[in-house]
Amino acid sequence: MTDVRMLPVPEGLDGLRLDVALSRLFGLSRSAAAGLIDDGAVTLDGGSPARSERVHGGSWLEISIPEPVDLAAAPPRAVDGLVVLHTDDDLVVIDKPIGVAAHPSIGWDGPTVTQGLAAMGIQLSTSGAAERQGIVHRLDAGTTGVMVVARSERAYTDLKRAFKERTVEKLYAALVQGHPDPSSGTVDAPIDRHPSSDWKFAVVASGRPSVTHYETVQAYRAASLLDVRLETGRTHQIRVHMAALRHPCCGDTTYGADPVLSRRLGLTRQWLHARSLSFDHPGTGQRLTVVSPFPPDLQHALDVLEAES
Repeated sequence: MTDVRMLPVPEGLDGLRLDVALSRLFGLSRSAAAGLIDDGAVTLDGGSPARSERVHGGSWLEISIPEPVDLAAAPPRAVDGLVVLHTDDDLVVIDKPIGVAAHPSIGWDGPTVTQGLAAMGIQLSTSGAAERQGIVHRLDAGTTGVMVVARSERAYTDLKRAFKERTVEKLYAALVQGHPDPSSGTVDAPIDRHPSSDWKFAVVASGRPSVTHYETVQAYRAASLLDVRLETGRTHQIRVHMAALRHPCCGDTTYGADPVLSRRLGLTRQWLHARSLSFDHPGTGQRLTVVSPFPPDLQHALDVLEAES
């Protein structure tokens, strides 16, 4: 069934983008609201608006909201390349492959970590939203590497707190174009959605505080391999901050990477890998560090650069 609603735009939303106004009015994510607009499920004063159109108090909205999808019903699904690096009664640490999301979500029909672990027979914590039980942090579908998932309720609580309090040490490896100057440093720049593109993010003065530390570990002729540590965990943070330095991640054409270099290195996605996680184990209290090797496509890019040096 579809829920059709018609109502005037409240005066308090005057001047907002249409997708933002819908998000606030109906409790939708901004991407879900944008999807409804693009699908023609929204009219504004009888017309077919763009997602970026500004609304005005008193204008009439009509929206057709489809019946909610039961994301929690997503069945177990084997995931190629999903590797367990460590597991015990409290948690499981995995090596997440490319093209795999953390959990089911609207608009994503690809494989997920939660489905893959279920297919392996690994039971997770029941804490958290139904579709993301056990998930205490996420990696983008296009980013590979180490990810920890809670199996016990105490692990879920402790790990969520550890990520919030920033006692988890997250080390990423990023191959960026050119040579950052200085070779090591900190980017302290707020991040929010890109002002003209819903699916990108950008350094925005009114954005959320975001801090990234980087250190060059290997300089090649055309690129530099960095160790990157995050103080905050914003969406696309490393990609946005490196692009802001004019040294985008190789292969990341979304944020300005050179497509010619990307093809030469054989990259079809950003060169970004969650290299290791270190945290206090919720059961033993001992510090646990788990490391992931570079996947074949990222290692190939390094081999090409090494051969050219």
